Amino acid sequence: MSVLNAARTLAATEGVEVAEDLMLAQCTTYRIGGPADLVVTADTYAGLVRTVRVLTEQGVPWVVLGRGSNVLAADAGYRGCVIRLGREFSRISVDGCMLTSGAAVLLPKLVNESLSRELSGLESCAGIPGTVGGAVSMDAGSRHQWIGRVVRDVVTFKPGVGMRRHLGSEVEWGYRWCSIPADEIILEATFELTPSTKQAVAAEMNRRMARRRATQPIGKPCCGSVFKNPGDRSVGALLDSCGVKGMRVGGACVSERHANFVVNEGGATASDVVGLIDAMHDAVKGRYGVDLTPEVKFLGFEG
Repeated sequence: MSVLNAARTLAATEGVEVAEDLMLAQCTTYRIGGPADLVVTADTYAGLVRTVRVLTEQGVPWVVLGRGSNVLAADAGYRGCVIRLGREFSRISVDGCMLTSGAAVLLPKLVNESLSRELSGLESCAGIPGTVGGAVSMDAGSRHQWIGRVVRDVVTFKPGVGMRRHLGSEVEWGYRWCSIPADEIILEATFELTPSTKQAVAAEMNRRMARRRATQPIGKPCCGSVFKNPGDRSVGALLDSCGVKGMRVGGACVSERHANFVVNEGGATASDVVGLIDAMHDAVKGRYGVDLTPEVKFLGFEG
């Protein structure tokens, strides 16, 4: 693996910005994580293709990261390259009821665009952080309404192949999952929405935002839900009944507002969060025999 050669080559590539040893705490909403060997921002499609090619040739592992709103980065950082999508992937275009968004667009910005255009369909995403690419790949939304139901198509880049288009109707959409291959990078998505009124759309968004504010630790560094709901059961209720609210390891604490959120109270390390996640998992396993599955993604951890 030659990170140095990759960095030198990519630094001279048009449409690419390179940073070395950037702390992942700056790239995640948890505000936790050590340095990544490289962080490359690809501002153009050509720059992205070139970046992936160079990293592959140099044997440098890579991962695509959006806003990092569902990621816990290791204290030791990431031995490889973090790719971020930039300028060319940060645009929104509108054609009637169709909103086409680059993968790097922040989801709140897309939601606000639908409001300004008096289009309904994205209300369930109100208040959810992250980027459009991450939201599509995880089929983000509320417990009962997901973004996949309004996706008309998704454009991806498959390394070694090129661009691919997936019709939304042909993609399998599930709870925090979709069937778009994991080895493809989401570039943009088009959403088919429904004409409405600004008042109606705003009312539904406000209702959902009010619920999030009342039940989630809005404004505190965290990564959203820690565990997925097991089937039809509420993981928050399971954890709450185990008395984990307020449980603390170092600077990490289970939110008093929602038992499925771990917040960084200041100075928390990834090891603190992992210790707390393990304790939460074991509490539910011991009481109910339920083996919870993490929703948070782990970056830079061995094994």
